[in-house]
Amino acid sequence: MPPPRAWQRMLSGRRLDLLDPTPVDIELEDIAHGLAFVARWNGQTQGDWPYCVAEHSLLVEEIFTRASAKPEPRWQLAALLHDAPEYVIGDMISPVKAAVGPEYGALDDRLAAAIHIRFGLPAKLPTHIKRRIKAADKLSAWLEATQIAGFSVTEANRFFGRPDPDLAATLSLHLRPPAEARSAYVARCETLLAAL
Repeated sequence: MPPPRAWQRMLSGRRLDLLDPTPVDIELEDIAHGLAFVARWNGQTQGDWPYCVAEHSLLVEEIFTRASAKPEPRWQLAALLHDAPEYVIGDMISPVKAAVGPEYGALDDRLAAAIHIRFGLPAKLPTHIKRRIKAADKLSAWLEATQIAGFSVTEANRFFGRPDPDLAATLSLHLRPPAEARSAYVARCETLLAAL
């Protein structure tokens, strides 16, 4: 029997091998399109539109940028791309990732490395940058949890940590149609790429 198919055809026409991804098969428009149609929180959010990973990524990059004294465009881009592998593997809530095991993390890491190389970033980000992106990601999760996913503040504090109230108060979530989220993601990525 032939091995199972491990690639996906992208709307750009690219054929992305999920087990052995190469940077040449990665296109910004494919990432933006996929992330605009992937719902955070398994779609269990309030509003007329699902809160998509593209919107989440834009918020994480905004938080990362605001928390940086002199943000470097390459690390802002890394923050924007932090969940980019989800354009092909979807967004899993943390409890499901833990149940799936280390194979999910390895798949995510391979895709992230190919994406980073495609956009001129190091395959593996420096630890201090990863930590800063993770902190922005946690604040984003706290905002999402309390504003659209039905968590109480106490519950969100327990799972995501207590946020800086001044920073949290100045941020807002955007719920908009996928086409608008996709366009916003592409525009921000292009702006950051032009600044490299």
